[in-house]
Amino acid sequence: MNVLIVAAHPDDEVLGCGGVTVRHVERGDRVYVVVVTRGFPEIFSPEIDEEDRQHAREAHEILGGAGIFFLDFPAPRLDTVPGHELADALREVIFSVNADVVYTPFGGDLHTDHKATYLATLVASRPVNHCPVRRLLCYETLSETDWASPLDDGAFKPTVFVDISNVLERKLQALACFRNELKQPPHPRSLRAIEALARVRGSTAGLMAAEAFMLVREIID
Repeated sequence: MNVLIVAAHPDDEVLGCGGVTVRHVERGDRVYVVVVTRGFPEIFSPEIDEEDRQHAREAHEILGGAGIFFLDFPAPRLDTVPGHELADALREVIFSVNADVVYTPFGGDLHTDHKATYLATLVASRPVNHCPVRRLLCYETLSETDWASPLDDGAFKPTVFVDISNVLERKLQALACFRNELKQPPHPRSLRAIEALARVRGSTAGLMAAEAFMLVREIID
């Protein structure tokens, strides 16, 4: 089975799917990542941008992934990109890896880049024109999903829980690669907070640790 994790920014794919990546790899699945953005040069230096991409490569190797793609849409300016351009680029990646399963950021996240990525993934994964995607899920991203507006109707409501009890340390090891992004407690992007969320999600499902997802669509042939 071929799996594609769509990330708006480097580290999103590990925050939301680091554990499930290892679980897929252990089953013999091929896991690919596509990072949608490159840091907008007026905000991020080219050196920091390349560091972040290298950190993503290092984390991907730790988790056992099969390959990582980098697109060059501007972060944090995805709201300036025509939606069809982003969807077309993601659709090209989906078809190039023949993705059976796709994970994407949650559409209710605070960050507009995450919202745009979610919508573009929905468009790119439509079950038309021989699209290979049979399962589409949203993942949560600490400091984005948890800081979203409480007034919106679209809160993250997990429906799928994946046991990561035996691979949580691998996930934390991969996250430690992102030296520019990790924070100290009590920030939600601290290793302590990331582990705490895994424990809470696990307890919801009777597990020691879990990653939680919202199932968008599943097609059973």
